[in-house]
Amino acid sequence: MTINYTPSKVCAKQILVEVNDGVVGDVRFVGGCGGNAAGISKLAKGMKADELIKRLENINCGGRGTSCPDQLAQALKTFNGEQ
Repeated sequence: MTINYTPSKVCAKQILVEVNDGVVGDVRFVGGCGGNAAGISKLAKGMKADELIKRLENINCGGRGTSCPDQLAQALKTFNGEQ
């Protein structure tokens, strides 16, 4: 399944996440900081969605109350039916 998530309060305009059997596959950020997005994407690949949520949720960037990693966690929570 592919999640197409529109983040808020961050530079990225879209987050696309493939999840199969609770495991994250490809992650792509549209917009935002290319280097950080590429790093997050590579680290996330192959991890369980629940573990990523625990690790990335509530990371703050620049006092925004959220970040691209946090928004990825929110996208995965939406997939899990938590929001």
